Amino acid sequence: MLRDCVFTDFQHRHAELFGKHTVNLGHAFHTSPHFSDDALASLIDRLPRGSYHVNTMDPVTHDPRSRREGEIVGLSGREVIETVRQGRIWILIQNPGEVDPAYAGMLRDIYEELDERTGQKTYRHKMSILISSPKIQVYYHADVPGQTLWQVRGVKKVYAYPNSAPFLPQDRIEKIVLGEAHEVSLDYQPWFDDYAEVVDLEPGRMLHWPLNCPHRIVNHDCLNVSFTTEHWTDELRNAYLVNYANGILRRYVPGARLSQSTDGIAAMAKCGLAAAYKVTGLQKARKRPFTIDFRVDPTAPLGVRSIEAYALRK
Repeated sequence: MLRDCVFTDFQHRHAELFGKHTVNLGHAFHTSPHFSDDALASLIDRLPRGSYHVNTMDPVTHDPRSRREGEIVGLSGREVIETVRQGRIWILIQNPGEVDPAYAGMLRDIYEELDERTGQKTYRHKMSILISSPKIQVYYHADVPGQTLWQVRGVKKVYAYPNSAPFLPQDRIEKIVLGEAHEVSLDYQPWFDDYAEVVDLEPGRMLHWPLNCPHRIVNHDCLNVSFTTEHWTDELRNAYLVNYANGILRRYVPGARLSQSTDGIAAMAKCGLAAAYKVTGLQKARKRPFTIDFRVDPTAPLGVRSIEAYALRK
């Protein structure tokens, strides 16, 4: 039986829509002290290097190819947040519950309620916190697991697109699943916006979209704090394994029309192929590393100081 509710306006119809259509619901995490500047600064102070990404982009062209990966060295969490507020960067904190159990409790509460309301069985839950500058953009991309975006502070415009070609070419999602391309490697055309669902996401609202739906985000002129939650179900896992196997098969039959169905004997065989290939570890060598070429610097223009590039594998 539900006690303290995560969602403020969940209705029966949302259980039918979840995972199949875009769903916009209310929550109360925007009132939590764990997303204040002090709490986030303390979290940043305790982060191990493998637990964050920091990015920037060309603020004039907004060209996706200008996206850069950086590092945080020698700064307090408070200095980092102030640099985000004044600069043009965004920080993604992964698995904050490993550093502070309060965030692990939030994640647990979300999925306990979501599973009870929808009747689905989710697992491999993950939470990431995004702290981003005014007017920053998150480029057109697609994520691999089931995902939901929760807005806490500031306002952002979210564009969600269909999860099929031409918005999501099959061979591109295969490469993303295999780790051979980053999520932002998808090609974007301005006319795609004619087919997008567009939402101004305000504090106390969340947005969920179907599996692998491409999306992009534009912050309003204010500091933004949000978090994402990720999950898997057996259905999502099978879709992942089929895409994984298709990506392997496509190396030998380029241009082939490979089914993405998760039903039937062929799908079962693909799931077996993907599982076996993952066990070998052969795919790890093909994963694309991150190139780190800037450092967060409060004294530098837009908070970005270039450094000698180096590769980082995660």
